[in-house]
Amino acid sequence: QVQLVESGGGLVQAGGSLRLSCAAEGRTFSNYAMGWFRQAPGKEREFVAAISWSGRGTYYADSMKGRFTISRDNAKNTVYLQMNSLKPEDTALYYCAAHLMATAYTMAHISGIDYWGQGTQVTVSS
Repeated sequence: QVQLVESGGGLVQAGGSLRLSCAAEGRTFSNYAMGWFRQAPGKEREFVAAISWSGRGTYYADSMKGRFTISRDNAKNTVYLQMNSLKPEDTALYYCAAHLMATAYTMAHISGIDYWGQGTQVTVSS
């Protein structure tokens, strides 16, 4: 079992930045690919970014490329999402996810993610 706890969400003006963190407890963190997904009100959950278990591979949704950066610190059992140039359409509940021994690309396309966090709210005002 892996427990994921997100933090770092909040209210920010358009053009601003936030850094989300996801702390993992439980099984060996470095065995898991990690990802971020988001869900806006009335919309389906969508993929944001992922990083492989080794940290050597990353993958982003097209609309996040160049604005968001995912990283991980296996010594701290934590994955981060640095979000810059935020837009009102980035407003959503952001979820952390973990999947055993996956690639970053796989995280974006599989239907059965192993573990999810509870989410942290990001609100971008115009």
